[in-house]
Amino acid sequence: MEEASSTLDPSQFSCAICLDLLKDPVTIPCGHSYCMSCIKSCWDHKDHAGVYSCPQCRETFTPRPVLGRNTILAEVVEKLKKTELQAATPADHYAGPGDVECDVCSGRKHKAVKSCLVCLSSYCDTDLQLHNKLHHTKQHKLIDAISCLQDKVCSHHDKPLEVYCRTDQQCICYLCTMDKHRGHDTVSASAGRAEKQKQMGETQREFQQRIQMREKELQELREAVTSITSSAQSAVQDSERIFTEMIRSIQRRRSEVTQLIRDQVKAAVSPVEGYMERLKQEIDELKRRHSELEQLSHTEDHIHFLQSCQGLTVTPEATFGPRISVSPCFDFENGRKVVSALKDQLENVCEKKTKEIHHAVTKDTILPVLVSRTRAEFLQCSCQLTLDPNTANRHLHLSEGNRVVTWKRETESYPDHWERFVTCRQVLCTEGLTGCCYWEVEWSRGWVGIAVTYKGISRKGGGNNSGLGYNDKSWCLYCSGSSYSFRHNKVETAVPAPPSPRIGVYLDHRAGTLSFYSISDTVTLLHRVQTTFTEPLYPGFYLYDSTVKLC
Repeated sequence: MEEASSTLDPSQFSCAICLDLLKDPVTIPCGHSYCMSCIKSCWDHKDHAGVYSCPQCRETFTPRPVLGRNTILAEVVEKLKKTELQAATPADHYAGPGDVECDVCSGRKHKAVKSCLVCLSSYCDTDLQLHNKLHHTKQHKLIDAISCLQDKVCSHHDKPLEVYCRTDQQCICYLCTMDKHRGHDTVSASAGRAEKQKQMGETQREFQQRIQMREKELQELREAVTSITSSAQSAVQDSERIFTEMIRSIQRRRSEVTQLIRDQVKAAVSPVEGYMERLKQEIDELKRRHSELEQLSHTEDHIHFLQSCQGLTVTPEATFGPRISVSPCFDFENGRKVVSALKDQLENVCEKKTKEIHHAVTKDTILPVLVSRTRAEFLQCSCQLTLDPNTANRHLHLSEGNRVVTWKRETESYPDHWERFVTCRQVLCTEGLTGCCYWEVEWSRGWVGIAVTYKGISRKGGGNNSGLGYNDKSWCLYCSGSSYSFRHNKVETAVPAPPSPRIGVYLDHRAGTLSFYSISDTVTLLHRVQTTFTEPLYPGFYLYDSTVKLC
């Protein structure tokens, strides 16, 4: 039986309904066999008609045939499962989800192994052998099996796509070269592939270089984070030790002051307590003598009275010693005031030093901020700015949709406005910036200040409260034909670099960084600020005999 089953075609033992090997096979009166569940389900849908037919030959039966399991056929199918199906190679497997199906197989499709670009069909291993016998492989191009073969055919001429049009950057057929693409720069698909492959190789090399750069940056940042974490832990331990010593020192001083007060109290109270004891004794003695005199004064015996008076001639003051005087204001108020003043001084010193510590820690331990390195990357953060005419000093003339400002000796007839700079030749932009922002300006002639400021900067007068960079509300890069300088809160920093007519400004509000760049063929960092911004920042400009244009 095993030898016979190996020569049988498994498709002969397949159910015509589910197209799979028979399960619990049954044979109906016409001789055809099906899975018991398949034929039952098929006939259940026909119960309302009362007529039942064979799905293959259409022979009808009335009444509904009684189904019984074909045991012999079941044994044959079981043998096939153990022999033919187990011995099948992977190429003979049926196509599953995601597999390319053979276009030739009937019934259940096998998995295709090759696709023909001429026949526009895919073949399983068995059907591929027949294809190769019928067609010479040099005439028919075979590739690994792919789906959507129609995408490889010209939609206009129904011919294979074999030519690449460089002009239109698309694949075409040979007829297209004589039709819609006549006169275009065309090459074979293989040549076009080679060109694109070369370009892809260059792109891959660029990607690889960027990957290496980013990995190096990542490693540097990891090392920086590790170093900062280690330093921070050491700083915390040192701070804990120092503060513990300070607390112990204050506790010792507290104990010394407490002991000093107690010693002073003891020194002041001890003689008073001795004197108080003597006073009590004298009071008791005087009370006793007063009582004797009281009793004597009431006696009726004159002789006894006179005789007793001889022993009571001492006056009360005669027995008193020197008096001790104690000030009622002995309340240590001066000491209390000194301790209270010491507390205030310590609080003031601690508050001042805490700010200094905060500034030092922020300055020393802040991580390097990753900022864009190329102008193209900067431009991804670019923002559109417009100058606010309500802020412009009357010597500043706005033009080109409020994107160009020019200093003039003649004044403009701007209306009064509370935001206008009265004395300083300055103007702000309308937009308040947060997040990551980038903008560029072109300037010419004279002096120019390129700045950002909080909106609360003073608009009146020409002092430090109004000038960009001369207060704690603004940061300004000043440019002239020969030099740069940066100002913030009246502190000026020289910026050594050759002047450039185009300046880029990058703001990362959240990270607290403000950077100024010289823009030419390259991007050159001029100055960077690291701080904490607490409000939206408004770009602003100072001009003297100059022009500024927002790019």
